[in-house]
Amino acid sequence: MPINFERVRGVLFDMDGVLYRNQRALPGAPELLAWLEQRGIPYACITNNASQLPGQYAARLRTMGILISPERILTSALVANAYLRGSAPAGTPVFAIGMDGLQHLLFGDGYFVREEDSPQYVVVGADFEVSYAKLRTACFAIRKGATFIGTNPDVTFPTEQGLAPGVGAILAALQACTGVAPLILGKPLPAIFQAGMALLGSSPATTLMVGDSVLTDVPGAVELGMPTAMVLSGVTSRAELEASPVQPDATYANLAELFEAWRAAAV
Repeated sequence: MPINFERVRGVLFDMDGVLYRNQRALPGAPELLAWLEQRGIPYACITNNASQLPGQYAARLRTMGILISPERILTSALVANAYLRGSAPAGTPVFAIGMDGLQHLLFGDGYFVREEDSPQYVVVGADFEVSYAKLRTACFAIRKGATFIGTNPDVTFPTEQGLAPGVGAILAALQACTGVAPLILGKPLPAIFQAGMALLGSSPATTLMVGDSVLTDVPGAVELGMPTAMVLSGVTSRAELEASPVQPDATYANLAELFEAWRAAAV
């Protein structure tokens, strides 16, 4: 059924492929966010990309003309960090494949101990310089019994050159050599959606999820009973969307088209 924009009291946006692609804001992103501000509709970003910290994302977005405070940005690394700290005591040895967005959260305050030989957990996030040596270390640790955690299952992410390998591709390599499936903590699992709604003070029925992935954004939101809008400016093609058993409430070419539909409904 179509989106009832009058019921929307908060919006959760995916980031890559929705608000921006590489170093360029996507059509309609700054305009829609400014319009939501004017109308007093709160919004936040939930992203499976764990490569950067919220402050780094906010600074990057600012260079594109997209003004979002770090407090409104929730990454899968934040969810993974919260999960681990709720499951393991201080001093637990951990090996992580990932960039600043994951490494700083796990090890920046000394709560976890960085360990390669006998870690209790192997945590895998986005790593644009992943190496055979890192994969080998993770493989040995998982085979010895370390809990295998992935920040998200996305096999690709959008860039200006096309779709590039994502965290899911690294997880697949490790699963192939260990026979162990990772525990996924990002979308489509509910924790990151629930954290976003808690930030907005909204409920599933009144929170619009706007994403570009028919594999993670749409199923996770639909399962929670959230209205969903897909944009085709990211990882999902129209053919892939049409073949999906789970469908969004509405599909748009980009945020500019969504903005026009919402603005027309608000007249």
